[in-house]
Amino acid sequence: MQLNHDTTPFKPKTFPITVVCENVTNAPNIGSLFRIADAFGVTELIFCGSNIPLGRKMMKTSRSTEKVVRYQLCDNASEVVKQLKAQQYCIISLEITNESTPIHHYKFPTNQPIALIIGDENFGVSETSLKESTAAVHITMFGQNSSMNVVQATNIALYEITKQLL
Repeated sequence: MQLNHDTTPFKPKTFPITVVCENVTNAPNIGSLFRIADAFGVTELIFCGSNIPLGRKMMKTSRSTEKVVRYQLCDNASEVVKQLKAQQYCIISLEITNESTPIHHYKFPTNQPIALIIGDENFGVSETSLKESTAAVHITMFGQNSSMNVVQATNIALYEITKQLL
C-alpha cells in the first residue's frame, strides 16, 4: 500500500545545516529549494543577492514549505559567509574546482554546524565565497555535461550530508 503524508513512518528531524544560496534567482528553483530544505531537515535557507522572487511562481513549486522552513534574505553572500565562519560553521562550497573533493569522499563534520554554499544558476559559487570556504565538494558526473541544475545538485549534497550525520 502506498503511504501518504499522514501515514509515512518518517520522524521529523532538524540537522545543523544552513544552505547559503548565492544569487539563486530563478523562482521555480527557489521554490524547489524550500521543498528540499523541508525534506532534509535543513535549519535555514539564506538567499543572498538582489531581486529574490518569493511570489506566486516560487510558491507553485514550494508547495507551502516556505511557511515552515526558516529563511532570510541578505544582500551580500560574502558578509553572510564571514558571519557564519565567525560562528564556527564549517563552510562547504558545492562547486567543481581544481581542488574540490568528490562529495562521496568528503567527511562532513559531526561536531559543528555546516553552511552549504550553492551558487548562481549560470556562474556557480563566487571566487570570494570559495576562498572563504573550508572545502569545496563536487558531484562526480559521467556524461558529457559538466554541470547540473542547482536544485538537483543541492538534493544530492543534502542527501550525502544528512546520510553522514545520521
